[in-house]
Amino acid sequence: MSDLLTAGDPAAFDCQSCGACCAYSEDWPRFSLETDEELDRIPEALVAEDLGGMRCPDNRCAALSGEIGKHVACTIYEIRPIVCRTCMPGDPECLMARETLPKAADILDDPAV
Repeated sequence: MSDLLTAGDPAAFDCQSCGACCAYSEDWPRFSLETDEELDRIPEALVAEDLGGMRCPDNRCAALSGEIGKHVACTIYEIRPIVCRTCMPGDPECLMARETLPKAADILDDPAV
């Protein structure tokens, strides 16, 4: 396993060149503690049919733009769900997501990162 996977140093992780946490499971991100007002701000087209989380075709959040492992961005960053706000670079959720995506794992093995 790469040293970066175990380093736990948030500075070692560049979220905008990864995107793994937004593209590894249709079950994440789920809504949890958001108020109705917060949920109303998220465009309907980005919300899953069951209204329980973000729409994730092919396990990728519909709000994510760009190419995984190169450059990505959240198109609703300022109003993203709480689970997205609490996922931190290098935390267990981040590491789990990075291990599931080959491109993200390649980033971790790149000595330039």
